[in-house]
Amino acid sequence: MSLSSKVVLITGAGSGIGRAMVERFLAQGSSVVGFDRDEDSLALLERSSSDAGRERLSNVVGDVSSEEDLAGAIAHAKERYGSLDVMCNNAGVAGPSRGILETSVEDWDNAFAVLVRGVFLGTKQAAVAMREGGSGGSVVNTASVAGMVGGAGSSCYAAAKAAVIQFTRYAAVDLASERIRVNAICPGGILTPLAVPRDLSDAQMGEIMDGMQPWPRHGSPDDVAEVAVFLASDVAEFITGADVVVDGGLLASGVDVAGRVRAGIQRATGGSA
Repeated sequence: MSLSSKVVLITGAGSGIGRAMVERFLAQGSSVVGFDRDEDSLALLERSSSDAGRERLSNVVGDVSSEEDLAGAIAHAKERYGSLDVMCNNAGVAGPSRGILETSVEDWDNAFAVLVRGVFLGTKQAAVAMREGGSGGSVVNTASVAGMVGGAGSSCYAAAKAAVIQFTRYAAVDLASERIRVNAICPGGILTPLAVPRDLSDAQMGEIMDGMQPWPRHGSPDDVAEVAVFLASDVAEFITGADVVVDGGLLASGVDVAGRVRAGIQRATGGSA
């Protein structure tokens, strides 16, 4: 499953799942462009990379809701490494844990700008570059189990992730003739910075998450990153339009995340950045 010839762009690369994706693709020998609006997190990512990995990593600061920013990042990937083979639309925000009646238009619009508009723009711009390259490619969108069932996130977060899943299916059909595969990963309880309320430590939140699903531990960003690597590889060449659940059996057990951890969570878990 060698990815040494692949050029990969990952949004939300500065922390959590995005950072794990960067590390896993670099370990596979890929050339990676990390994209994030947080310049400091990208600088830390670069400093923490191995010498060999650092030579194949470059970072771009930008906003996924800006088509200009994403087009610029893709142009950078092509200029620096010669092509774009894989696009991981991973940038995320955590929606507020308030109910519908307490959710503001600003909350809703911000969630959809990052989680849906960003995925649409990233897929669109990546597809343009991949079509020009003539060899097809792979788009991996980070969705969530929150988009598949009620009780696993705030209203705006869940609705946005549902939109990502449906958009992924549509894009897979639309782009199949170009040999561009489009798939979604649906994480469950993944311990990332977005998932930790301000009044809890990582360890405390990890203990809460340990009881959320049948598997006897919470999910880690690496669990999701490994699936992204698989979906991006040629081994998965016949997989497109899929939503791959990575949740330790959470959906199978019947989701009521809000009920199980309401006492410990002050805002919705993200798990996608």
